[in-house]
Amino acid sequence: MDFEIKDTSMNHWLSPAKLNLFLYITGRRPDNYHNLQTLFQFIDICDKVTFSVRNDGKIKLLTQFDHIPEAKNLITIAAQRLKSYANNSQLGVDIAIEKIIPMGGGLGGASSNAATVLVALNQLWNLNIKQQTLMKIGRSIGADVPIFIYGHAAFAEGIGDQFQQVTIPEYWYLVSYPNIEISTVKVFNHPKLHRDTPVRTIDQLMATPFDKFSNDCENVVRQCYPQVDQLIAYLSQFAPTRLTGTGACVFTRCDSEEQALFIQNELKSLAVKSFIAKSLNTSPLYADH
Repeated sequence: MDFEIKDTSMNHWLSPAKLNLFLYITGRRPDNYHNLQTLFQFIDICDKVTFSVRNDGKIKLLTQFDHIPEAKNLITIAAQRLKSYANNSQLGVDIAIEKIIPMGGGLGGASSNAATVLVALNQLWNLNIKQQTLMKIGRSIGADVPIFIYGHAAFAEGIGDQFQQVTIPEYWYLVSYPNIEISTVKVFNHPKLHRDTPVRTIDQLMATPFDKFSNDCENVVRQCYPQVDQLIAYLSQFAPTRLTGTGACVFTRCDSEEQALFIQNELKSLAVKSFIAKSLNTSPLYADH
């Protein structure tokens, strides 16, 4: 395979966050993963990933992460998996990232970073791998990686990696997060987790009003983490609020940016971090590339 370094002016890529507008767990699989029905939509809060292609076969992560060794970081893992698939020893890259998305918040930051690495290096390394193949590689890294490669709001089933594209209203959200990280593994292994929500069709689910959506992980998280319980209870007096993914972030749907700003100001009494974001049906990852 010939190796060509792409134009380095294309080496800055966005890595967006996502929301699970609903999340229903419909069963546990023999491999201990869970079957889900969920609705993904992106938000315009993004990490920024920079790539500098090299031809000496070395893959280096220039940004240090506390408590995450480079070899176990999904950014490095994604680059190595793509290089292995391409079977070209020359392929190398330096990667730096500006982290904006809260870690351990259920917003998919690490999965999004891995997806951005796969999509960007596919172009920068001139590999021309099809999207479905990139999604398969991404699935081997983490269940949420494929949606970020897919790049469009979607109804998802399976382990959250079988998509039907949807176009849904784009709202303003206040995204709030207590100063905690929540283990996805702990939540999905909790004995009180509700795992038998009936499977419904996409038409049935999409006909449900937004304030009737729910997240099957939310009750367990609220029981285990009082900070999240307090936050959801407080924000729900202003507008519909729920957990995204397995948390710890919660999102409040607002009718306008002004409403989001008002609720954010009210939130100051709890000393909780928050940001305002607009939801997007198309991922910013593909906006400039």
